[in-house]
Amino acid sequence: MELAHSLLLNEEAYSQLGEVQKAEFIFDWLRYLEKLLLATSRSDVREKQKTLVEQLLSLLNSSPGPPTRKLLAKNLGILYSIGDTFSVYETIDKCNDLIRSKDDSPSYLPTKLAAVVCLGSLYKKLGRILGNTFTDTVGNILKAMKSAESQGRYEIMLSLQNILNGLGAAATSCHRDIYKAARSCLTDRSMAVRCAAAKCLLELQNEAVFMWTTDLDSVATLCFKSFEGSNYDVRISVSKLLGTVLAKAVISKHPGTAASRQSIRRISLEEVLELLGTGFLRGSSGFLRASGDMLKGTSSVSRDVRVGVTQAYVVFVSTLGGVWLEKNFAAFLSHVLSLVSQSHPKATQTQIDAVCGRRCVSFILRATIGGLLGEKAQIAAAKDICQAIWKLKKVVDAVMSDGNLETRLGSADLAAGQHMLVCALQELGNLIHSLGTTAAPLLQDSSAGILDSVISVTVHPSVSVRLAAAWCLHCIAVALPSYLTPLLDRCLERLTVLKSSPEAVTGFSFAVAALLGAVKHCPLGIPHGKGKIIMTLAEDLLCSAAQNSRLSAQRTQAGWLLIAALMTLGPAVVSHHLARVLLLWKCVFPVSPKDLETEKSRGDSFTWQVTLEGRAGALCAIKSFISHCGDLLTEEVIQRLLPPLPCAVDLLTQLSSILKTYGSPLKTSSVVYRQRLYELLILLPPETYEGNLCAILKELAADLTAPDIQVAAFTFLLPPLCHQEDLLILSPLLQETDHRFIEEQLLLGNGIACGSLEYDPYSIYEKDVEGDSVPKPLPPTLSVISSAVKLFGVVCAHVGEPQRLLILEQLLDSIKHTKGARQQVVQLHVVSSVSSFLKYVAASKGSLGPEEMRRPTLALVMGALESPNPLLRCAAAEAWARLAQVVDDAAFTAALAQVSFDKLKSARDVVTRTGHSLALGTLHRYLGGINSSQHLNSCVGILYTLSQDSTSPDVQTWALHSLSLIIDSAGPLYNVHVEPTLSLIIMLLLNVPPTHAEVHQSLGRCLNALITTLGPELQGSSTSVSALRTSCLLGCAVMQDHPDCLVQAQAISCLQQLHMFAPRHVNLSSLVGCLCVNLCSPYLLLRRAVLACLRQLVQREAAEVSEHAVMLAKESREELTPDANIREVGLEGTLLTLLDKETDQRLCQDIKETLNHMLTSMAVDKLSFWLKLCKDVLAASADFTAVTCVDTMQEEEGDKGDDASVLTNRSGDQSHAFTNPRWVTRVFAAECVCRIINQCENAHSAHFDIALAQEMRKRDSRDDFLVLHLADLIRMAFMAATDHSDQLRLSGLETLLVVIRRFATIPEPEFPGHVILEQYQANVGAALRPAFASETPPDVTAKACQVCSAWIASGVVSDLNDLRRVHQLLVSSLTKIQAGKEALSHLYNESASTMEILAVLKAWAEVYIIAVERHKNHKQPLKTTICSEESVRNGSYSSDGLLDLVHTDLGTLSRLWLAALQDFALLTLPSEFASQLPVDGGAFYTAETSENAKLHYSNSWALILHATALWLTSTGFVVADLDEGASHLSRPVTPTSMCQGSSSGAAVKSPEDVYTDRFHLILGISVEFLCSLRSDATMESITACLHALQALLDVPWPRSKIGSDQDLGIELLNVLHRVILTRESPSIQLASLEVVRQIICAAQEHVKEKRRSAEVDDGAAEKETLPEFGEGKDTGGLVPGKSLVFATLELCVCILVRQLPELNPKLTGSPGVKATKPQMLSEDGSRLVSAALVILAELPAVCSPEGSISILPTLLYLTIGVLRETAVKLPGGQLSSTVAASLQALKGILSSPMARAEKSHTAWTDLLRSALTTVLDCWDPVDGTHQELDEVSLLTAVTVFILSTSPEVTTVPCLQKRCIDKFKATLEIKEPMVQIKTYQLLLSIFQYPNPAVSYPYIYSLVSSIVEKLQEIDKRKPEDTTELQIFQEGIKVLEALVAAAEEQHRSQLVACLLPILISFLLDENALGSATSIMRNLHDFALQNLMQIGPQYSSVFKSVMASSPALKARLEAAVKGNQESVKVKTPTPKRTKNPGKNSSIQLKTHFL
Repeated sequence: MELAHSLLLNEEAYSQLGEVQKAEFIFDWLRYLEKLLLATSRSDVREKQKTLVEQLLSLLNSSPGPPTRKLLAKNLGILYSIGDTFSVYETIDKCNDLIRSKDDSPSYLPTKLAAVVCLGSLYKKLGRILGNTFTDTVGNILKAMKSAESQGRYEIMLSLQNILNGLGAAATSCHRDIYKAARSCLTDRSMAVRCAAAKCLLELQNEAVFMWTTDLDSVATLCFKSFEGSNYDVRISVSKLLGTVLAKAVISKHPGTAASRQSIRRISLEEVLELLGTGFLRGSSGFLRASGDMLKGTSSVSRDVRVGVTQAYVVFVSTLGGVWLEKNFAAFLSHVLSLVSQSHPKATQTQIDAVCGRRCVSFILRATIGGLLGEKAQIAAAKDICQAIWKLKKVVDAVMSDGNLETRLGSADLAAGQHMLVCALQELGNLIHSLGTTAAPLLQDSSAGILDSVISVTVHPSVSVRLAAAWCLHCIAVALPSYLTPLLDRCLERLTVLKSSPEAVTGFSFAVAALLGAVKHCPLGIPHGKGKIIMTLAEDLLCSAAQNSRLSAQRTQAGWLLIAALMTLGPAVVSHHLARVLLLWKCVFPVSPKDLETEKSRGDSFTWQVTLEGRAGALCAIKSFISHCGDLLTEEVIQRLLPPLPCAVDLLTQLSSILKTYGSPLKTSSVVYRQRLYELLILLPPETYEGNLCAILKELAADLTAPDIQVAAFTFLLPPLCHQEDLLILSPLLQETDHRFIEEQLLLGNGIACGSLEYDPYSIYEKDVEGDSVPKPLPPTLSVISSAVKLFGVVCAHVGEPQRLLILEQLLDSIKHTKGARQQVVQLHVVSSVSSFLKYVAASKGSLGPEEMRRPTLALVMGALESPNPLLRCAAAEAWARLAQVVDDAAFTAALAQVSFDKLKSARDVVTRTGHSLALGTLHRYLGGINSSQHLNSCVGILYTLSQDSTSPDVQTWALHSLSLIIDSAGPLYNVHVEPTLSLIIMLLLNVPPTHAEVHQSLGRCLNALITTLGPELQGSSTSVSALRTSCLLGCAVMQDHPDCLVQAQAISCLQQLHMFAPRHVNLSSLVGCLCVNLCSPYLLLRRAVLACLRQLVQREAAEVSEHAVMLAKESREELTPDANIREVGLEGTLLTLLDKETDQRLCQDIKETLNHMLTSMAVDKLSFWLKLCKDVLAASADFTAVTCVDTMQEEEGDKGDDASVLTNRSGDQSHAFTNPRWVTRVFAAECVCRIINQCENAHSAHFDIALAQEMRKRDSRDDFLVLHLADLIRMAFMAATDHSDQLRLSGLETLLVVIRRFATIPEPEFPGHVILEQYQANVGAALRPAFASETPPDVTAKACQVCSAWIASGVVSDLNDLRRVHQLLVSSLTKIQAGKEALSHLYNESASTMEILAVLKAWAEVYIIAVERHKNHKQPLKTTICSEESVRNGSYSSDGLLDLVHTDLGTLSRLWLAALQDFALLTLPSEFASQLPVDGGAFYTAETSENAKLHYSNSWALILHATALWLTSTGFVVADLDEGASHLSRPVTPTSMCQGSSSGAAVKSPEDVYTDRFHLILGISVEFLCSLRSDATMESITACLHALQALLDVPWPRSKIGSDQDLGIELLNVLHRVILTRESPSIQLASLEVVRQIICAAQEHVKEKRRSAEVDDGAAEKETLPEFGEGKDTGGLVPGKSLVFATLELCVCILVRQLPELNPKLTGSPGVKATKPQMLSEDGSRLVSAALVILAELPAVCSPEGSISILPTLLYLTIGVLRETAVKLPGGQLSSTVAASLQALKGILSSPMARAEKSHTAWTDLLRSALTTVLDCWDPVDGTHQELDEVSLLTAVTVFILSTSPEVTTVPCLQKRCIDKFKATLEIKEPMVQIKTYQLLLSIFQYPNPAVSYPYIYSLVSSIVEKLQEIDKRKPEDTTELQIFQEGIKVLEALVAAAEEQHRSQLVACLLPILISFLLDENALGSATSIMRNLHDFALQNLMQIGPQYSSVFKSVMASSPALKARLEAAVKGNQESVKVKTPTPKRTKNPGKNSSIQLKTHFL
């Protein structure tokens, strides 16, 4: 194919190809040429133009196929528009000649058509350049049209459209001729021609004024005619034409020229609507004929005309636009409603017509009001509709009250308004439903009186109006949940009061049922008690039904309807009423067959009617119970349900005889009864009615073949039984479209009614299938068949085989014995039932039964396979394959396939060929590749042949569809056929006329299946693969250019598949272009395909897709649809706009996902763009006036200003890209803002650092960071949080929460000490305040509480006065909830108030926790409570300020917190304790709503637990609130059920018991939660729980509890061990370790206490006899599971080995110390190890002396192990934190009292010596390799041993020698820091009081120290470290002097003085000395000053013996005094004390 890519056609390559390849080659060359011409320079094109024109024209004669001719024409146009135009006239003449040619042979047709297309393209491109040649051309074309067949007419129309487009106003002279031609084509036989004519006329009306002036009537009539017998495409095209022309007529400003020629009268809106109305009511027949028919009473408008006109109405209004509609809404509404008024009796003559008419009117209203108006305009529209309802209501009232009029007149008048009312009510419902909570102002507006008007028509005489009013109430309740309970109350009250009015009983029972159906859409629910009221009322109605015969039917129906609706509330409510329902159910049927007989003999027509109504209602109620309360269906309940069933079935068998007796009045009720019974049986498992199977089966057979059903409802029964994919080849009506709502009536056929609510009132509470529209149950006569078919499948599969055979034979006979239309009906029913049976058997893996079953089944299916009805054939093919699947026998399957082969070979008729070709496909679908390749070959062969049968497009369509099924199911087996199939597909795509769109659709499915089969192989680079790939792309290109939208959708999904498998080979820019053009297509399926494809593309390459879309928008001028504003707002903005307009759920989901993918990959890079999009959407409709007046009363005067200014800084004049987006879109935008913030978290840190962001912005202005947009984020959150829509408020608060959490800590660079959020505190306050208003729903308040606590806790605001605003909101909510569950609103379910209470308590808990934390962090060493109170009064900030704010409410809070915790504890008990729970629930939940409440408790218990623990800690458990708490609070202090016996007065608990209860409550909740951590437990909960335990163990009393109860301690340790094992988070592990440490401390305290008390008791006795306390008692044994110490060791080892696996001897493979390189742990790791070591060091104190011996080796091994593994050298001689911790632990262990206790002394000494040896061994490389351990760390460890153990451990000569050697060696190391540290360590040893320890070191090391110091003396120190070494050395010597005995001291001082004096400087030298020398001088002088007086005698003698020293000293002293005088009178302090102190700190473990 590469050869085709050149400017000129490569004729050489072309000539060598076969026929099929030639066509492909040409098409590919033309595609390439189109791109190339646009990219080539003019001069190059002109050079080759002549040849190119010749080549292109020669192609005209090679009979090009449709796609080729289109491209050829396009290229000619482009070529002339770029190159020279002088030869264009020749070309036009040539084309005209071709058209004139007399050759009529089919082979010449493509050439003629190509010439027609070329002319169109040339004129379109060149337009007026072609001057006046167009008259000839047009004349010629129109002449040709007279003799043309349909393809010709089609192409000529499109060509004329192009000519008109190109010439514009210049073509005026031909307008009339074209108009005449197009008129005839608009009513053409061929639908495609009609569509083309409509497009041509649409183009014509742009310039031809007469179409929308003088000829308007005839255009309208013509369009009405065109609708007759039309298909969907024609209706879309013609309605577009009609709507546009009429709109033009209304708005046109006539040009002056036209006006001067003829005076044209303006056409008013009324006339235009009148015209449309005529079409709607009278159809296309002229006025005269129609009136004649009307007199006879026969005419009824055909449905397709009515549907077409309906669509035209919508186009008309859409063209005029939303603003126009707003202005003219009242007129429009009254006109549309009048279409179903009594002034046109014809329109609503029969029930069926009326239902269809109402549907059309509803559609017009929904599409215009719902689609074009913004929310404000919709509210105004709702008021208008409400006015209309009032007017109609007045008419009814007048008729009802005027008793003396004839009754007939009355009924006629009532009927008059009823349909208008139904339409108005339904639209009002839909409107409010879509407005959601934004409709609140509408309902609050008393002048509109919406609720009153709807409730007032609930008692209308017409049932359909009553139902519509009920449905309207349902919609209001779903939209505004706060109205649900009041409406329910109001209706129940009316129902009780007006029990004696039949209309009121049914009307209000409908309303109650509809409202109950709304509950499942309202998460906040209704109060639980309503169920009881409704149940009682229903019982009452049922019981009183018999009292008054006038009301009995209505009351019976109402009673059962209420019960059935009650079931939808779910098991939680129903369980309380189940017993009563089952009792009623049992009573409604007679007990035995005998009773039934008596009934039959006694009843009359009326009683039977009531009885059947009642029983049908009961069946319905039970059905509702089973479908909504599955959880309650226990064995026992099922047993109670069953007894009435046999009787119900008996009644079913008797119905026919009852009907015979009483005749037609019972007909409807008996059908309804049947249907209800069937529906119930379908839901029940067949075993439950086994005994009645045969009886039921007989009834079903009778129903299915009943003689009284006249109409075959194919489209209603069969689609569920066909496969979804197969329905695509049938009528496009079966596919989903935007007009499904009205198109459905055409689908069902003329004699059948559409669904409507009045056919089944019981459907009013069911969840509707299709989104928010009214339920549409079909008439009972139809739905009973549907249920019978379903049930037949089940029952037939369960009866015995003989009966099954019998029934099938019987059904087969019944078809044979009927004729004509009846036969069709029976066949339809029977085949549906058999299909249903086979489907059921296949699904349940059953079998068909013996062989003789196959014959009747096969005969039934075979007959249907050859039925003239395509749907029946389709269902039969499905059944055919199911039959093979069920029989499951290869021979049988082969025989079935053979039957089809034979039929297909012999038959010539379309019916047989389509049916059997599909049968082959379905066989493959269910049985794989029918297991043999030879079958596959024959199938494929036959289907190839059929698919080329150009005489019948139907056969082609079915055969190709079947082929696509085979390709799909054959999988890899199909590979051999891929190439021939692909070339067949391409050939057909290039040759099948575009008018046969269905063939192209099937071709698209085949291509899609092929691409899937090839899969990833398509990426290959071999020639064969690339040829396949090129062919696939070529096929896609052909389909993309096809005029039919569904074919384009196929093309897009094929390209989507290709992009998935071979992304590099799909041209993204052209694909994205194609997608953008079709984003707003009028075809739903095309839009779906576009979005499915976009969704896939943006997952991989979002940025590229977005760029391509914008590029395309900028390049193309006219191509993109006007709706898509990609140029301004990018693809993302366009998708958002689309999301706002789109109603299809699936599409909206796809749009959201696409936007989410784009946001994820691009938001960070295009930050401003995305934020602006979201801001525009949120700001476009933010209703500022409503917000500003939010209650500001409680603000102080000064604050009013800033809150108001928040709202007004919006520039008023900017135009928005989004006009009035709906609330749903705004919610999505708010969610997007949160997502953007999350995306930025994972990006650059500058997004959350304002200083860095500004810095980077300066460097590169293109950089963009989130923190720079903070004002926008706050503003968006504010706008959303203060909207009318509750959902949006929730999203806004969530956004605010995210912003607070992310930005709270960012400092404000301009004001140090402040954060950037601080300036927005007014906005935050203003956003939160409305959420605390009394009428706000609990979920919004709950969210707002969360934001409040986050804001207070964030610490943004430091001034208490500012905090008080938000704090005040929390205080107000606390007051509101103090009364507990009783006080809160009764609008919602009790669990909603639980949610609100817990949210408030959780918020307070969070604030309290933060307050306590801050208080701790700021705590001064001295507690100064008094001053903090003062500071609060002064308003300045102090750490305790927040705590004081909370303190005032702490008494109340603590009580409520405890109550909540106790509720939580009760609710988490296992189910077996259910019987012990309090009957009336807990403090904040009621028993009935406990299930729903659990969720709310589980969200908030953790923080409440933490807060309660902190509060108990703060009181030290010694609380004085027992009496004061009770004094000022109404409820008891201890949580309710903790003192349930308190009423008796005896069981008042002592304070001790109360504390114990509280302690166990907190401990119990924590342990229960921690020991069974679920995977979904949040980190927040676990941390809070551990912190609560920490707080609890901070005070003595609880510690004593844990210490004294060893088992409890062990239990806790095991739980914590488990937490550490299962949760990786370091913070959680650290918190757990802290609790472990506290438990060990508690145990230590306990042991100490016992020892102390024992010593006090046995003070006189001998010490030896003291019993041993602590673990290990006398034996030293620790029992795992019983030992606290053992549990702790396990836990610590777990932590240590996880961080340092080398500590595990098993891992390292040797028990000894293995030399490994030390390592630095991460910060978290170090913390964990240090915490574990602290715990280990505490353990000996918990043990008895013997016990301590058994754990000591482990402790030492671990501690020294950590030291060894982590002793890394750090710069500056620091010790790593783990080393410091291990040394600290070592010190703790070594200095343990156990080391000195007499029982353990010797063992400890041995063990400690071994440990010291181990430490010393660490130095010496084991295997010769030198390790990089830090000497200082090891030396420090040795020093710790020397100083902390008893002398006998370290004074053993061998150990002592090694230690001294280590010190010597270390002194020799050159590193200054090592020397400094060594001196410091030696200093501490030399100062050790016991000479036995210190002297050996002094003897061995002093001489070398003195040498070192003298060396420094000679060298003069050069830097501070040397200075430091010298200073440390001198300190050592001084310490030595102090420690020495009197007789040796003089020698030492004599040593020291010369060294010191040598560093003194005289006054001259002092001036010039370096700072180091000067410091040295100061240091020496100071030390001399100290030593002199101390040892004066020695000092004097030394001075005397050395005059030189004396002189030097004097000079220095003198010089020093001089310098001091000069500088300052104060004595100069040296700097070293600081140094010393810092060093001492570092070695604090010595």
